[in-house]
Amino acid sequence: MAKKKLNKNWLHDHINDPYVKLAQKEGYRARAAYKLKEIDEDEKLIKPGQVIVDLGCTPGSWAQYTRRKLAGKEGGGIEGIIIGLDMLPMEPIADVHFIQGDFREARVLRQLEVLLAGRKADVVLSDMAPNLSGIASADAARMEHLIDLAVEFSQMHLKPSGALLVKCFNGTGYSQIVEKFRSEFKAVAQKKPKASRDKSSEIFLLGRGLKHPIENKVLVDDSALDI
Repeated sequence: MAKKKLNKNWLHDHINDPYVKLAQKEGYRARAAYKLKEIDEDEKLIKPGQVIVDLGCTPGSWAQYTRRKLAGKEGGGIEGIIIGLDMLPMEPIADVHFIQGDFREARVLRQLEVLLAGRKADVVLSDMAPNLSGIASADAARMEHLIDLAVEFSQMHLKPSGALLVKCFNGTGYSQIVEKFRSEFKAVAQKKPKASRDKSSEIFLLGRGLKHPIENKVLVDDSALDI
């Protein structure tokens, strides 16, 4: 009974959420677009001409926002390149290259390298999150694992001067994640956009300037994500 009431309350809050209504009005697939929008406007992350990689991109609202920021003159096309990766399928978005699969697999990395054509990303975005079990220590470990993957990916595919934005949760293990970010990036900011629900422990970390970029090295693990 309690679970049913909780689901009903969530549905009520979701339907009446102003960001949900705004997303429907402006054509975004999820309210998450406004989290990225606020961070981008504050930090001036996304600019025409950039190479942007979106990890865990499904359903695509971050890619949609990014595409609008890179849109060129009227008539179509974008200034730059957007590559989205996810293990889940995603409905196509104009001018966004989508690769379905685990970005640690050789097959996926080969597709990515073809699209990058020798270039490095200006920005790597990650809205990835594990399926939460409710066990704080286990969930913290899974979240940290995903962030480690995003950092490793950035070390290989991000420009030394580039930026990585990841989602995490402010709870068990969060301080260790922040310290790890500081050990890998020259500048680190913690962002809590207004579109993040007050009840949520969700917070975003932004790292700029890699301390330890990896040149000409591809880390490949053919195992599936264990989250």
